[in-house]
Amino acid sequence: MRSASIKDVASHAGVAVGTVSNVLNYPGRVAQKTRDRVLDSIAELGFVRNDVARQLRAGHSRTIGLIVLDIGNPFFSSVSRAAEDSAAQGGNAVVLGNSGHDSQREGHYIELFEEQRVQGLLISPVGENSKRLTSLSERGTKVVLVDSTSSTGEFSSVSTDDVSGGYMATQHLLDIGKRKLAFVAGPQQLHQVTDRLAGARRAVAEVTGATLEVLQASDLTVLAGREVGDSLAEREPCELPDGLFCTNDLLALGVMQSLTMLRTLRIPQDVALVGYDDTVFAASAVVPLTSIQQPTALIGRTAIELLTEQVENPNAQPRSVVFKPELILRASTLG
Repeated sequence: MRSASIKDVASHAGVAVGTVSNVLNYPGRVAQKTRDRVLDSIAELGFVRNDVARQLRAGHSRTIGLIVLDIGNPFFSSVSRAAEDSAAQGGNAVVLGNSGHDSQREGHYIELFEEQRVQGLLISPVGENSKRLTSLSERGTKVVLVDSTSSTGEFSSVSTDDVSGGYMATQHLLDIGKRKLAFVAGPQQLHQVTDRLAGARRAVAEVTGATLEVLQASDLTVLAGREVGDSLAEREPCELPDGLFCTNDLLALGVMQSLTMLRTLRIPQDVALVGYDDTVFAASAVVPLTSIQQPTALIGRTAIELLTEQVENPNAQPRSVVFKPELILRASTLG
């Protein structure tokens, strides 16, 4: 049985094909009575629009691609949800890809989204802005960087000042009297890691007698944090830091789990602990976690706003929006 066409709907409703098209794409242009008649015909005939054909004619779809570094990280989950909600208000949908910090996987998603003629791409890139993104933009797909900045200024971007956040976290540890500090780092190709470390080093350099050790974690996960905690528990007391700043909350929670289960170090009496992102788990941890808060919902909404600007005005100059982080104090440093 042949599927109903837009011409069938027009004939059934007694209107022009253009009127049906307006009801589907620009309903505000059609009188309510006519719109209702067309919608009744669509329902009665079981008409389903051929969105693939429409995309080919328009050159893009109503979907927006979003590639994040790790959807298992509550930070990216929150940003993604806000972007999705904001896009829905404009009649668009967000399709999510998880690169898992893998540049090859990231490239696969970039190619896939371009093939799908997405309206634009939001991306938290692995490493420096790649030539793939420049090529994608030159072929007409607008790109907005999320939780990152454009080193060349060619892309709009929305991020948090991670150098300031790293400084703020470390300064707090110094303010409560800690002097032997350690930074628990993640993959060094991520600018979020290097920026937060740069801020930590700047704060330590301002205080005489303060030191900063870098502890390399294998990943940005709770499990990787537990491995770091286990290694600390094996040290002699004189070798232990008295303040820990972790690249993100997941690492901090892993360290906390390890030290709590092994009962070797007390938080914050023996070691004060600061995380980053202020995820939903920070406040509910066994020892509520002091953390650097990023405005995740605002980041997601702003990413959609920046992309909309680029799509609606292709000649618009890229914009960079940088938010200031906030220190949220809890028992892991206050005790």
